[in-house]
Order: sequence, then C-alpha cells, then structure tokens
Amino acid sequence: MLAGYLGLLLAAFGAATLLPLQSEAVLVGLLLDGRYSVWPLLGIATAGNVLGSVVNWLLGRSLEHYKDKRWFPVKPQHLASAQRRYQRYGHWSLLLSWLPIIGDPLTLVAGLLREPLWRFVLIVTLAKGGRYGVLMLVASYWR
Repeated sequence: MLAGYLGLLLAAFGAATLLPLQSEAVLVGLLLDGRYSVWPLLGIATAGNVLGSVVNWLLGRSLEHYKDKRWFPVKPQHLASAQRRYQRYGHWSLLLSWLPIIGDPLTLVAGLLREPLWRFVLIVTLAKGGRYGVLMLVASYWR
C-alpha cells in the first residue's frame, strides 16, 4: 500500500513540473482499486502536485539567467504568452494552474514575476486540490 501512495506522490509531483506526465490515471487507478482511502489519496495527490508547482515557481525565480539557453524547456513564445496572461489577470490566473498545457508554464511565470510564495501556494492548492476532488467524485461513480 505504501508503494501506491508513494507512486501517486511521485506521479503528481512530476506531472506538475514541466515533464509530460499525468497523475490522474494513477489517482483513479488507486481509487478504483478499493484498498486505498479517499482522503489520503486526495491529500497526497494535491501535496505532490503543489510541490511540483513550487519547483516551477522556483525555476521561474531564476528564469532570467537561463531562459536564453538552448536546453531551457519552455519555448520563448509560450513563456511570453503565459507572461502576458498572468500580467493581465494577476494572481487569480493561478486558479487555472490545474489546466493541461497552460498550467505548468503559468506557475513558472508566477515565479518569474515574483508572486509571493504564500499566496502562490494557497491559490495553487485550491486549484489543484479542487481538480483532484472533482476527478475523484466522478471516478467514485465507477466503483
């Protein structure tokens, strides 16, 4: 059982970084397995995903030094687009951090624009925890 929770934590963490991973399938699989408790699954998935987003925030804090390197994982046009959206809608745009494709760069841009960490963590936790909660409600009907 511990391996399942640890796998979920790692999947959720990786999925929130700029890596092309998904944690939803792991979460739903563990939920449907029936041996795992709902609340720990929700908490672990949310915590892992938020911690991955904090990594993006930290990367954003040092982005100015590395954004012109060839190995940098975010294309300049995607970064500029996310930056414009973030500046237009402010910290409330972090409620979209759960979305595929735009969510991860958005958390990176929040670091670049020096969003305070406490507010970043609060809003991202609400967004990502809410997404996992809805997903678990939908998946619970399959049980």
